[in-house]
Order: sequence, then C-alpha cells, then structure tokens
Amino acid sequence: MPDIDILNIFQGVATMVAASPTVAIARIVLIALGVLFVYLGANGTLEPLIMIPMGFGMSAVNAAVLYLSATTTGTIFLDPMVSEPGSLVSILQIDFLQPVYTFMFSNGLIACLVFMGIGVISDIGYMLISPFRSMFIAVCAELGTVLTFPIAVALGMPYKEAAAIAMIGSADGPMVLYTSLILAKDLFVPITIVAYLYLSLAYAGYPYLIKLMIPKELRGIKMDPGKNPKVSKAEKMTFAVITSVLLCLLFPVAAPLFMSFFLGIMIRESGVTQYIEFIGGPVLYGSTFFLGLLLGVLCEANTILNPKVIMLLVLGVVALLISGIGGIIGGYIVYWMSGRTFNPAIGIAGVSCLPTTAKVAQKAAREANKLALILPAAMGASICGVISSAILAAIYVTLLR
Repeated sequence: MPDIDILNIFQGVATMVAASPTVAIARIVLIALGVLFVYLGANGTLEPLIMIPMGFGMSAVNAAVLYLSATTTGTIFLDPMVSEPGSLVSILQIDFLQPVYTFMFSNGLIACLVFMGIGVISDIGYMLISPFRSMFIAVCAELGTVLTFPIAVALGMPYKEAAAIAMIGSADGPMVLYTSLILAKDLFVPITIVAYLYLSLAYAGYPYLIKLMIPKELRGIKMDPGKNPKVSKAEKMTFAVITSVLLCLLFPVAAPLFMSFFLGIMIRESGVTQYIEFIGGPVLYGSTFFLGLLLGVLCEANTILNPKVIMLLVLGVVALLISGIGGIIGGYIVYWMSGRTFNPAIGIAGVSCLPTTAKVAQKAAREANKLALILPAAMGASICGVISSAILAAIYVTLLR
C-alpha cells in the first residue's frame, strides 16, 4: 500500500503550505478581496458588471494553485506569459480560459467589442447639442492622463510604461488595455487589472470628490432640457461617419477603436433592430463579463507581487484623482462662462468611464436638488471623453511605439 500524503490530495492547500509566507499571505488576501468584490458588486456599491465576475475569478484562481510538475506550481485557468507556438498550442487544450485570453484579450479584440457595444448604447445627440462645451470638459478631464506621464517618468519608469500607466487617468478601460498592450506588453496585465479595479472604485469615490469641490447650491443647479435643440438621425450619422474617417486618417494606430465606437453609433442610429439587440446585448455584456472574469483570473498572487504593481497602484490613484479634479475645474469654467447657469458637477462626467461618471454626476445633482436633471449634458461630456481619451492614447502610441 503506497503512502498517501493528504496534502497532495488537496493540492490547493498543499501549495499554500509549501509557498513562501509572502505568496501564501498574498493568496489569502486576494481570495478575501475577491469575495469582497463580489459582495460589493452584488449590492451595487461597485460596478457589478465588472466586479462580480472579477471577484469570482480572483478568489478562484488564488485558491486553485496546484503542482504542474514536481517543481513548478500554477493554475489551469490561463498562462498570460506563454507565447512559444508549441507551448501555446498545448496550453490552449488544457487551460479553460486560455482560448478567450489568447484570441480576444491579448490582441485587444475584446476592447474593440466593448467599444462597439458602448457606441450602440451612446446617444451622441447629447454631445451634438453642445459639442464644443462637451469637448472642452472632456479635454480638462484628461488632466490626469497628461500629468501622470511626467510623474511616472520622474519616478524612474520608461516612457512607454509611463504612458501606459498615465492612460488610467482617462478612466477608459478598453483604451488602457489597448494602449498598454502596444506600449508595455510585459506590464499590460497588471496595468489593466489596476485600471479596471480603480474604474469600479471611482464609482464609489468620485461622489466624495464632487462634494468636496462643489458646494450643494451649485450641485443642485437645474438645467432645462427643453431648451436643447433637436438633433436628427441624419446629423448623427453624418457626424459619426465623418469623425470616424477623420480620426482614422489622423491617428491610424487607434483606428480599430475609433471604427468600433462609431460603427456602434451608426448601428444605433440606423435603427436595424437585430444589430442593435445583438451588439448592445450579447456582444457588449458578453465581452464585459469575460473581461471581468479574465481580469480576476489574472490577479494571481505571483502576478500581483510584481514590484512595479505597488507603483502602479499609487500612480493609478493619482491619475484618476487628477482627472476628476481637472474635469470639475472644466465644469467650473463652463459654469462661469455660461452666466452661472451650468451645473459644474457635469465636469466629472468628462472622465470617460461611460456611462458611470455621467450617472455619478446626475446622482450628485439629484441629492442636492431632487428636480435637477443634468444627465443629458453629462452624457455629452462623457461621450466626448471617450473620443478625447482615444486621441490621447493614439498620440502616446504614435510618438513612443
């Protein structure tokens, strides 16, 4: 009768016991953090579309570490580092999420699908009502994306990595994924994880920034949507086609994202119900689900313990904080230029986490004044934020690639 080592039967426990104290503690913390994310997503404190699958993946992957051989440990979820063709073919047959990661995540396809879905649910009529005002706020809200770059360089990071990290300030998850994939492939996994983690946390944190910077009487300013001019479908479709072609011509490196976003808008305005339901439903929410799940699975302890991750965590907070401040400053400038009739809380919507920041702005206004309706103007600023962040990402990639 062979000797049976109980720990070898329960390998998740065995690898925990055999690991260094740092790795073991990190796994326990990440399991607990994953469970917390599921709870906070389920009760609406954080964005449930990302945080529920992300939390599940994070807790599962850190529990399910096993012996891959006599000397190595790992998981059978996916391996983000494998690239040699023979090894890749083998692991595609074993790791159950590897095909989704290899064919959708690591090449940026999932970012394009999410962008297309965002286009389908975005009414650019809100932006075209006052395009210059909306774009001005969006440009102000890129302050963190711009200023974090020299801060990261000053801290010793290479230009490419600094630019990829700075894009967290755009609060545009697919854009961060796409930029880091091109400029900092070795760090794009932790950068993307940090970005999406903070984008969900921004949903909980930005309301406090609004309250800190904007007094209640200004947050409660009512804006009459009845005064807004009507924008026809023909105008929206013309704008989408011309803007897509122009941006692809000027910044071809980001053309897949521009095309995806404006194609989604065209599909929305075309009124083809089958496409709208398919892309705005299964494509968008399916991509978002797998994006969240993959991000959670990539939060394996050994990846997170990369020494640069601590710096990414700090710089990510700095980028989003400065962008939020910049957006609110832009809101204040428009408030003064409009004769004090513009609600400055709309400024936070320029940080392009569409539609989250627009909803944050509306909620802040409604808490100050139950009759305040600023969502249309906030959506306009948020849509412009998507465009401005794509332009800035294209500039970084063009200059540094």
